[in-house]
Amino acid sequence: MPELTSSSVETELNRLLAAGRLRASDYGEHYVALWDAFARSSSGGKRMRPALVLAAYSGLGGDDLELVTPVAVSFELLHTAFIIHDDVIDRDLTRRGMANVSGEFSSRAMRNGASLDQAEVWAVTAGILAGDLALSEAHRAIALLPADADTRGRLLDLLDRSVFISAAGELADVTNTTPTRPVAIEQVLTTLECKTAIYSFESPLQAGAILAGATPETLEALGQFGRLIGVAFQLTDDILGVFGDPETTGKSALSDLREGKQTALMACASTTSAWPAIASHLGSADAGEEEAALVRAHLRACGALQAVQTLTKDYASRALDALDSPHIPDALRVTLTELADSAADRHR
Repeated sequence: MPELTSSSVETELNRLLAAGRLRASDYGEHYVALWDAFARSSSGGKRMRPALVLAAYSGLGGDDLELVTPVAVSFELLHTAFIIHDDVIDRDLTRRGMANVSGEFSSRAMRNGASLDQAEVWAVTAGILAGDLALSEAHRAIALLPADADTRGRLLDLLDRSVFISAAGELADVTNTTPTRPVAIEQVLTTLECKTAIYSFESPLQAGAILAGATPETLEALGQFGRLIGVAFQLTDDILGVFGDPETTGKSALSDLREGKQTALMACASTTSAWPAIASHLGSADAGEEEAALVRAHLRACGALQAVQTLTKDYASRALDALDSPHIPDALRVTLTELADSAADRHR
């Protein structure tokens, strides 16, 4: 995918975070530290969601950078909120190989003489509050958009839908980890669509399109593409969560196994004779590389890895079919085709 994220997005995001930090200085050093941790959590990402907002907007004829920038920033802030909260849910203290908000406040608590139990409270509290602040700023960016009331309302509805459905997906992702029986692949795919595909792909594309004055047919085509390619991306994440190189992905290749996460890999494996051997290692908090290597070998041998790779390519192919519409301009189709081509073949 070409570099579409304007420097104006970084400038506006940095301005917003700096303003928050300045306001926080009236409320003590710990609150300033929270905003600093929040800012670090928002840095270092691919900025994919702002890029999709800008791609749809410019690809459909939009040219007002001042108008589109706050919307692009809003979806990046939404992503920041979700990953901060996701780390709290998963009880992770690191992300991309560095301390996340919770990790920073756990260390901060220990430096201030807290016990281990108190440090955990600091970590959870900081993560919840930082995520809440990011959510609030995401909505504020659109609420203050210099656009007509109807456009602002449509964008706020889109943001609300993203939060509402993503919350359902996150809850399903957690409750699926302790099923009485393995989760079916159809349920896994629905969870992936709800948890990530809609807010990360469908909504940013539709937000840019709304700003550009797109037709309902264009919004529908972009929405269908976004949902399908979002699932393809998440299926690849499932694979990388077990088979990826942590130094490349920035994420552990053990955490999904330790959590007993019911991913597409596990759903496919559960229908094979290898499942009992795989299931015996799932959900073990102290599972190490030796156990993970055994699980990986079983996943390859039973065909689960191949099945998920094939499914990923199928979703990417169907996403491309959604772009085969007279309502999608050629230049935008080319940009999104490059995104689809990379969905099934990435390493981070």
